[in-house]
Amino acid sequence: MAPSEPRKGERKPKDDRYLAPLSPPPILDITDDELVSISVRDLNRTLKLRGLTREEIVRMKQRRRTLKNRGYAASCRIKRIEQKDELEVEKTQEWRDMEVMQEELVTMKEEMSTIRSRYDALKRFAGTNKIHIPVELEHL
Repeated sequence: MAPSEPRKGERKPKDDRYLAPLSPPPILDITDDELVSISVRDLNRTLKLRGLTREEIVRMKQRRRTLKNRGYAASCRIKRIEQKDELEVEKTQEWRDMEVMQEELVTMKEEMSTIRSRYDALKRFAGTNKIHIPVELEHL
């Protein structure tokens, strides 16, 4: 292993041979916002007119791609957070609705029990007093 190469797991030294994707741009009068928003055709024309080397052009295009990817990633994060928040609100509302329905179910069961008790009492009264009950009402 050459002395200038990093060992396994170590980072490469920061010098001209290892430029970070967002190292200072070769064209200092183009901002990152302009670089991202300019069309590819206009960017190519601008870079050629400035007389940049092939390596500088590649670095500018790579910088543009990195900035665009950052923007896409940021918008995806924001969208994901918004969707999560919306789902949390929806989940909370579903839980509330379910609790209301459970309370309504308990109330309805109590009402049904009361109605059943009244029916049974009426049936016993009819039987005791020899009142005829239609067949369709005897087996409810």
